Amino acid sequence: MNVRYLCFVVLIVGFGFADEPLPARVGLYVGEGTGPSREDVSRVIAGEMEIREVSAEEIRQGILKELDVLVHPGGSGSKQGKSLGKEGREAVREFVQRGGGYLGICAGAYLATNDYDWSLALIDAKVLDRRHWNRGNGEVVIQLSEAGKELFEEKSDEVAILYFQGPLLARREWDNEDVPDYESLAIYKTEIAEKGAPDGVMPGTTAIARAEFGKGRVFCFSPHPEKTEGLESQVLQAVKWVSRR
Repeated sequence: MNVRYLCFVVLIVGFGFADEPLPARVGLYVGEGTGPSREDVSRVIAGEMEIREVSAEEIRQGILKELDVLVHPGGSGSKQGKSLGKEGREAVREFVQRGGGYLGICAGAYLATNDYDWSLALIDAKVLDRRHWNRGNGEVVIQLSEAGKELFEEKSDEVAILYFQGPLLARREWDNEDVPDYESLAIYKTEIAEKGAPDGVMPGTTAIARAEFGKGRVFCFSPHPEKTEGLESQVLQAVKWVSRR
């Protein structure tokens, strides 16, 4: 066989494989502080990508080296952060810093901020009206930015989505140079103000955010697309974005 022809064939085949990235390896945190919504997250992702459950202890022991993306689902942000402990939180930060992806949904979004002593400090965001974090549950309307519409392939900029006491994210008046600013992909258009929460606080705050952290990426949902019929694909789009797939 002609050697030049053989080399040409090998190059063509090699480039063909290079154009098809492997599916992202996703880890779903299932330790203390997670709620039933983690099952919804698992169901949505499992149909498209490799997903495995990980605990706080496994994170401290180095399991993130085997993953491309870490997902922290709904539940309690404080319990998740405290369960990770200082060592676990630093492991997550280093994972993202070195190129990993982080997706936080509701509690996981609280966890991503730099507003609590148990936070991961992945995005420079404060949580507005922390006193009334348990403001209620229900359907709200969010307004997508142009970038949000493009990412989620939505025709309308207004979308109804389920909300379960997620963080009202806002930018700080004084920038923290050690933590990256976030891009707002959606804001709350309507609100839920129950259990003593004041009216007029929720509209205009960030509902969906993303950021670059070191070599990695961070994505946060305050509401729950995985529990909203017709919006489950937003979770997949977020995972693909943070994993650069």
